[in-house]
Amino acid sequence: MFRIFLVDDHEVVRRGVADLLDAQPDLTVIGEAATVREAAARVAATLPDVVVLDVHLPDGSGIDLCRQIRQAHPKVQCLILSAFDDDDAVFAAVMGDAAGYLVKTLRTGELVAAVRAVAEGQRLLKPSMVRHVTRSVSRAEEDDPRFGALSLREKQILTLIAEGLSNRQIGERLGLAEKTVKNYVSSLLSKLGLERRTQAAVLQTERANRPADHSFGR
Repeated sequence: MFRIFLVDDHEVVRRGVADLLDAQPDLTVIGEAATVREAAARVAATLPDVVVLDVHLPDGSGIDLCRQIRQAHPKVQCLILSAFDDDDAVFAAVMGDAAGYLVKTLRTGELVAAVRAVAEGQRLLKPSMVRHVTRSVSRAEEDDPRFGALSLREKQILTLIAEGLSNRQIGERLGLAEKTVKNYVSSLLSKLGLERRTQAAVLQTERANRPADHSFGR
């Protein structure tokens, strides 16, 4: 029997997923939470086999929660269930050490199969995306030593700055609070020795337009 914990701020979603999983002979939902804070405490107390969590939560990012859970409890697997389906979101899932990334439009049978697979130790993230993230980070550090000081999250935000997104838009894209994004931007500017985000945008754009493809795109 695999033990599942659900994290989503929408009760209707939690109830629907819980009913679906509880109907399976080998799956049981042992707890639910609607916030990062509540989830972190309850996951630590229950130690489920799999945490199914949303990216956007009222008090923070599900991706950051995933990373926190994986660091504190390596045997607990995390499966992201999000309304968004794009490379930036999947990139964030890779950074958060998630075992899989699913979109809420999937069929019920696919969700059950995915939860079961993750519980059995499988990873559902495309190997090509994981390799792409690794190569992108390595190339960034080779191009300019300053980029080696940036965290994966800071590099991702730098890419979105170059796309012209505001802090609020970046937060919406990545499931982060606007204040959190602002702190990341201040940190990456300091590490790059820059004063303004427009300078960072120009720097990243110049790097992306070099012969080698350093973007996080498809």
